[in-house]
Amino acid sequence: MARRPFGTPLDIANGVVSLAHGAGGRATAQLIDALFARHWHNEWLAQQEDATVLPALAEGMVPVVSTDLHVVTPLFFPGGDIGTLAVNGTVNDLAVRGATPKYLTIGVLLEEGLPLATLERVVQNVAAAAAAAGVAIVAGDTKVVERGKGDGLYLAVTGVGVAPATQTWGARAIQPGDHVLVSGTLGDHGIAIMAARQAVPLATPVESDCAALTPLIAAMRETGAPIRAMRDLTRGGLAAAANEMAQVANVGMVFEEAAIPVRDEVAGACEFLGIEPWHLANEGIVLVVCPPEASEPLLAAMRAHPLGRNAARIGTVVADEHAFVQLRTPFGGMRLLDWLHADPLPRIC
Repeated sequence: MARRPFGTPLDIANGVVSLAHGAGGRATAQLIDALFARHWHNEWLAQQEDATVLPALAEGMVPVVSTDLHVVTPLFFPGGDIGTLAVNGTVNDLAVRGATPKYLTIGVLLEEGLPLATLERVVQNVAAAAAAAGVAIVAGDTKVVERGKGDGLYLAVTGVGVAPATQTWGARAIQPGDHVLVSGTLGDHGIAIMAARQAVPLATPVESDCAALTPLIAAMRETGAPIRAMRDLTRGGLAAAANEMAQVANVGMVFEEAAIPVRDEVAGACEFLGIEPWHLANEGIVLVVCPPEASEPLLAAMRAHPLGRNAARIGTVVADEHAFVQLRTPFGGMRLLDWLHADPLPRIC
């Protein structure tokens, strides 16, 4: 049955978000129909109900769920935008637990006065990122706040995936003697956001590494090599992820500073800013902990993939009742690699 017209067509090229677009009436329905449904259309959204009925899970598979809020500023940055970041960040949270991402729900918080052309650009990028990651957007919600109270646009995303019941990964499986691998260079996303936000002219521009890690993780899985745990390096960077894992597993970690891959331009920016790259966020890098015999096949698989060409073994898990994470400097000294009280660059995701 044809949908009844909403009256005056939505002027996406020149219009802006109004409070009426979040009030649940005709204006809300028009915004959903003319913008969100047009770009995100699929058989599940087409149900047009308050809740979506999804296919049954296969036998022997378990659901894996993650949820995330995205408040990055600026909305667009070299290498990505809030839309691609929201999709890839949620997909990666599922993938590092051994799940195949399947479905997303997206909550959209809009600020009155946001240009509809800006919103459509984000919606299009969400659709493209979801298609590339092989996930469907199956439900959503839209709210609008007054001008000056929403900073343009925020996204809240929940992801659902499926994983073999016997093959989920987690930090509790980590053991002393395990090797620690990283799939690429540290700090790219953090420096890209900093440069875009502050209009800092870098001699060599840095782009965010924002990407869905699912194909890289699939390549590692195909080796058959055992994996203990994974974390994608987002807020707090390597330092936060390593300390979180060490505390859960009640072990220590020792990293070799010289082995940690960092781009020269990122290292230079960090030196100028007085920060360290292992405290900065990435959005397309994964930390992997595996048994010693698995590190070479996993590294080979990562290096053969475009997302892992700079993969490296950076450290070892050690027995340590204090769960310290330490960094061995190029001069042979040891220092704690502690997580910071707060992120040196807030609102990076």
